[in-house]
Amino acid sequence: MALIVQKYGGTSVGNTGRIKNVAARVARYRSKGDQIVVVVSAMSGVTDNLITLAREIMPLPSEREMDVLLATGEQTTIALTAMALHALGVKAVSLTGSQAGILTDGVHTKAKIQNITPKEIHRHLDDGNVVIVAGFQGETPDGQITTLGRGGSDLTAIALASALKADLCQIYTDVDGVYTADPRIVPGARKLDEISYDEMLELASLGAKVMQSRSVEFAKKFGVVFEVRSSLNDNPGTIVKEETRNMEDVVIRGVSLDKNQAKVTLVAVPDKPGVAARIFKTLGDAAINVDMIVQNVSHGAGAPATDVSFTVEKADLLKAQKVIEGLKKEVRFGEVIATDKIGKLSIVGVGMKSHSGVAGKMFETLAKEGVNIEMISTSEIKISVVIDLAKAEQAMNAVHETFLG
Repeated sequence: MALIVQKYGGTSVGNTGRIKNVAARVARYRSKGDQIVVVVSAMSGVTDNLITLAREIMPLPSEREMDVLLATGEQTTIALTAMALHALGVKAVSLTGSQAGILTDGVHTKAKIQNITPKEIHRHLDDGNVVIVAGFQGETPDGQITTLGRGGSDLTAIALASALKADLCQIYTDVDGVYTADPRIVPGARKLDEISYDEMLELASLGAKVMQSRSVEFAKKFGVVFEVRSSLNDNPGTIVKEETRNMEDVVIRGVSLDKNQAKVTLVAVPDKPGVAARIFKTLGDAAINVDMIVQNVSHGAGAPATDVSFTVEKADLLKAQKVIEGLKKEVRFGEVIATDKIGKLSIVGVGMKSHSGVAGKMFETLAKEGVNIEMISTSEIKISVVIDLAKAEQAMNAVHETFLG
């Protein structure tokens, strides 16, 4: 008898028909004698609708109240999934994140899991139940509801698989696995049979929508091998695991495009020690995640000054602007230029460690497409560029054709 953790995303439970399909799949596994823990997201569109409702009340709602509101999406799905299993004659019980023993820190809307005590899950499993857990949420030590950020249901599933010492962890989505690029943008994208944690982590953090990056980090840290596969068919998926030697033979594993980025530029920032630290510490204290940073030092006449550009998630742009405005008198920089009309295009592959000329090839491809590069960021296994959003999909197709066509 195996213990299996299965996670179903929003599109997989997007309506009652799909919830019934999920229940039928779970029932088939259960009929083999396996113990099943199911983690579900909110039904597709529900979280966005709740955010819209909140912003109709006020532009920047309290993050504590947002967590209380958004947690209801997953709670709807767990109850409906339990009912669908009951209708098939399968014993099942639904648990919120707190009931499942998921303890988090107190950072609302972006909480981190600190500990999981799954005794309630084990008790219900031993009773013969399928246990359905609300993804994306947990509880602080003092009983506050928290959410784990977008895609947090993936993290819930991986963390539960680790805590329960599950034999198998399956992440079900609306695609057959991890592709070389988003097949909705790049028609020639191909499914990968396997991918390393590091490659998956880069793709997830760079905008690939299959997995949340924090969940991949957690899987790597605790050695949780998992499979990404479709809830709409029975095709094999993509195994995500530790890097193997033969993976280095493939120079580029995938191309990703993140359209949910915004760029902020501070003009004429005083070029002296401590200024950058003050700016980015203040953003960090406000729980704003800064991604790429570029600083251009001015060598002209007058007091030394620099322009500082950085990227944040599009959803954090208003908050970042508010924080920056609060620093203006102290830091004494010039104007602030902000835009959300950018895309972050990235190529990823562990083979880049041992192959040269990759960056030049990428930049040459973008030049041929008439795409200007605004910012560049690199690591051992990835190259990312910020480009005009209007040309982002064209650029993604061209780069995919160059490296993976």
